[in-house]
Amino acid sequence: MLIDTYGRIATDLRVSLTDRCNLRCTYCMPEEGLQWLAKPDLLTDDEIVRLVRIAVTTLGVTEVRFTGGEPLLRPGLVSIVGRCAALEPRPRLSLTTNGIGLARIAASLRDAGLDRVNVSLDTLRPDVFQTLSRRKRHTDVIEGLHAARDAGLTPVKINSVLMRGINDDEAPELLAWALEHAYQLRFIEQMPLDAQHGWQRKNMVTAEEILTKLSTRFTLTPEESSARGSAPAERWLVDGGPATVGVIASVTRPFCRACDRTRLTADGQVRNCLFAREESDLRTALRAGAADAEIAALWRAAMWGKKAGSGLDDPSFLQPQRPMSAIGG
Repeated sequence: MLIDTYGRIATDLRVSLTDRCNLRCTYCMPEEGLQWLAKPDLLTDDEIVRLVRIAVTTLGVTEVRFTGGEPLLRPGLVSIVGRCAALEPRPRLSLTTNGIGLARIAASLRDAGLDRVNVSLDTLRPDVFQTLSRRKRHTDVIEGLHAARDAGLTPVKINSVLMRGINDDEAPELLAWALEHAYQLRFIEQMPLDAQHGWQRKNMVTAEEILTKLSTRFTLTPEESSARGSAPAERWLVDGGPATVGVIASVTRPFCRACDRTRLTADGQVRNCLFAREESDLRTALRAGAADAEIAALWRAAMWGKKAGSGLDDPSFLQPQRPMSAIGG
């Protein structure tokens, strides 16, 4: 298993398939984009599947989430999903995507063995979407959401980030729309993971603010049927349930004490925390011919050194050198 010195056990693996993205969201990267990883630096499909196999069969991982950048830009995505779905024991497989192109591939991903998707959607207004993402692709995202639901990749979850003065007035509207279409909405506090390092705490729309905005239209009751545990989202029943809305307060109410995640970047580095400033290299060992047991040992060592928390509340906190697009969700 992947255990750290605080007794936390990582069973949830986030695998970044690429650092590339077809949007330029203001809270993630500059308009001109970033310098992408060179193709030789990326893990191959075989290397990804091998690492997932080691994680699942040797290290106790039960959940695998494919992320990016934008994972739909990975040419071998369907094959990777299918090969991972064939592992024993079979992990639960999910995907975090911006939804562009999902309409074309949703059924193929389901047939390959993908269980569900998370789709990023910050606004219902095409003009605001263009302001936030610098692209005219709002319709594509909506079509991708509907295609995922129709393909049975459920529950379809929507991830929304509210930006002060841009879309922070849309919280009730987003929730009403999600309920109408049977999607599960999760608001996420903006985190200090932008490539520009322009994040400022005072500009972040907090969980409390989000809940206050939602309460102007809905009655919210804390969900008591299940403990939050390692789940990042705190959930509330909407108007008595059964529908819920979640808020991921990574900054103001972090869930570090129960974190069960391990992360693998597109170039084969283990990150034991989203905000870690150190990484452990598995790619070099892979390409040097290391046995599975050696890879597993390196991975265990990387997770053993995980810190107690993200350090966001520490005055000395420094953002990771890599932005979110290069880390994965």
